[in-house]
Amino acid sequence: MKLLVKIVMMPCGEYFGRKWNLLDIVTAAVFLTMHCLCVMAPFHFTWPAFWVAVALYVVTGVGVTLSFHRHLAHRSFRIPKWLEYLFAYFGVLSVQGSPIEWVSSHRYHHQFTDTVKDVHSPLQGFWFSHMGWILDSGSRFGKYGGLKNVEDLKRQPFYRFLHRTFLLHSVVLLGSLLYVVGGFPFLAWGLGVRMVCVFHSTLLVNSAGHIWGKQVYLTGDMSRNNWWLGLFALGEGWHNNHHAFDFSARQGFEWWQIDVTWYVIRFLQAIGLATDVKTPTEAQKRRKSLHNKVMAAEN
Repeated sequence: MKLLVKIVMMPCGEYFGRKWNLLDIVTAAVFLTMHCLCVMAPFHFTWPAFWVAVALYVVTGVGVTLSFHRHLAHRSFRIPKWLEYLFAYFGVLSVQGSPIEWVSSHRYHHQFTDTVKDVHSPLQGFWFSHMGWILDSGSRFGKYGGLKNVEDLKRQPFYRFLHRTFLLHSVVLLGSLLYVVGGFPFLAWGLGVRMVCVFHSTLLVNSAGHIWGKQVYLTGDMSRNNWWLGLFALGEGWHNNHHAFDFSARQGFEWWQIDVTWYVIRFLQAIGLATDVKTPTEAQKRRKSLHNKVMAAEN
């Protein structure tokens, strides 16, 4: 019964118990359209369409994890400006908003992690931390009075342009290209299925990544390391590692913690395109280790 309340009744309350503005309506319409395409996709399956979806999943997913998250939000490494803009554009094609809005929300999340001022904490329910916060722009922006923590991005014309036109690129242009090249199967798989998978992989980090898994480091919040989320979200599932060392370009610290995004960064570093790549030292890890804290308390 409690699960029913959290998953069904609470979302209904969030939907019908408040006023919706135009941004909320457009956001919900886009999400509904993409999920409808995803439902229709199995009836229009072709192998070329499937592989287009896989390729775009990796490209746009890395656009979010490498560009929006580790580079723009946390400045974990440096890359040439042309490459920065290219990866940011890949991220825009994920249909997760503009770099300015995405980075602003994420920086606020780290500033107020798992408190009442957190943008998307499961303290307000699983649904809210997963999708509810996105469909309530009044709450999301009202908590902080706007995009005040991304002046570094707002100064750049490229990011201002993407902020105004991200739906044109991610839905209209990409959708049209997919339809022209491969018809409805490419549209259903390359846009619908791929967008839904990338979208929920990111949102599961916000919700499941703060509920299920293991805490290795003392972070003062609910962040967890989750192996299946690490696979699904291209390395973002090692979320306790990330909250312990948010400056780090690497999130899968152990050899068995698969972190696809880190592998891409290491490749860019190997060929000289990524510099000033930040990772925590072993001494820093030991100081924050939850195991060491427990051992010290017992002694």
